[in-house]
Amino acid sequence: MTNVILCGGSGTRLFPLSRTFMPKQFVSFFNGESLFELTLKRNFALCDKALVVCNAEQYFLALDKIEQIKAHKLPTNISYLLEPIAKNTAPAITLACLDLPLDEIVLVTPSDHLIKNMDSYGEALQKAKELAGNGSLVTFGITPKSPHTGFGYIQMGEDFNAESFIEKPKLEIAQDFLTKGNYFWNSGLFCFRVEVLLQEMQKYSPDIFNQCKAAYTKVTKDKNLRRIPLEAMEEISSNSIDYALMEKSKCVKVLPCDIGWSDVGSFDTLYEELPKGKDGNVILGNSLPLNSKNNLIISHRDKLIALLGIEDCMVIDTGDVLLVGKRSESQRVKALVEHLGDSEICKTHLTTHRPWGSYTILEDSAGYKIKKIIVKPGKSLSLQKHFHRNEHWIVVSGSASVQVGNEKKLVRPNESTYIKMGEVHRLSNEGKIPVVLIEAQVGEYTGEDDIVRLEDIYGRS
Repeated sequence: MTNVILCGGSGTRLFPLSRTFMPKQFVSFFNGESLFELTLKRNFALCDKALVVCNAEQYFLALDKIEQIKAHKLPTNISYLLEPIAKNTAPAITLACLDLPLDEIVLVTPSDHLIKNMDSYGEALQKAKELAGNGSLVTFGITPKSPHTGFGYIQMGEDFNAESFIEKPKLEIAQDFLTKGNYFWNSGLFCFRVEVLLQEMQKYSPDIFNQCKAAYTKVTKDKNLRRIPLEAMEEISSNSIDYALMEKSKCVKVLPCDIGWSDVGSFDTLYEELPKGKDGNVILGNSLPLNSKNNLIISHRDKLIALLGIEDCMVIDTGDVLLVGKRSESQRVKALVEHLGDSEICKTHLTTHRPWGSYTILEDSAGYKIKKIIVKPGKSLSLQKHFHRNEHWIVVSGSASVQVGNEKKLVRPNESTYIKMGEVHRLSNEGKIPVVLIEAQVGEYTGEDDIVRLEDIYGRS
């Protein structure tokens, strides 16, 4: 059985911890582990293969997390399908199935959900495999604990048949569902045979099926990696698997289960899932709450956060953003992100991860920007140039191989080099230890989009 792991969510309700280039599934919330890592470890106990479907920008985040859990003897049978742009779950699942044998049983899971009851989960999955083997599209229905209005519901009829899907009902309707007992939260977990999924997609969403089939013929393949070209992905219609298929198909089964499930969809939910300290406070980082209780306090910096007489609040400090509010208002964080629009602050943290390593913005002011750059051993930045800035590189540790124009040289600790505006250049680490350097950018514009890549070993444009 193959676990198809969907990594497309952006987790906007957990901003500023979750951002476009570091979504919530890759943030280490749980004893130093991320939801993505927990998903891999949980499902490799039940599946023998994994296919990770993610945005091309997040591929290297996934690789980094997998590298971190090799000590747990995680199987290496992992493949990747990279989407240049997101088109929702129906295309993602269809494209994944086009890459798998027709008789393969597939478990589709989000990468950003939490499941705590492994015994019940294992039992549910065995039943799901049985139903899937008999030609059903199985969706896992979570036994509701409360009349939650933020979840979708599925009505179960006789013989586990899905009767209807209801999206985020009003409170009085959710209360009625809870009383009736045959309505379940829609978990976004699915199990089916590949052939059945493709047949049903062709029948009920032929446009998406044909678009995905056409796109898959243009996929570039390299061992365990599949890349979908941008122009092919742009031709695919965006839709969720629920709207495109599950609400239409006649072979959908609902499998009720109580598996300790949470979508970790808000700071209030995150608070409930994390261990509490004195006075009910959750503290991640350096904090001193006095006469304060039931707060979620997160700081990824050494800065002390002191609270006096504060209750039921969230205080989230990421260095470049400070979010303070009532935990009961945490669902409205998404509206805050929408208000910020396409701002760069919604896309990345002060530290941004790249396939070659990472960079941290130390200072960003009009006319200049200062970064700390870390390049992993054996890695290399793209061959590139800039139109609006000059760059000064000062090596702190390691030895950097630097190409500027046609000249190549080795820059050692406490040595520097200078790249003029418009010059073609590249930085590589051919050594055995990370290269750490300080980069000072000077120019009228220092945005990250002022990069013209001429050559890139990671397939970026």
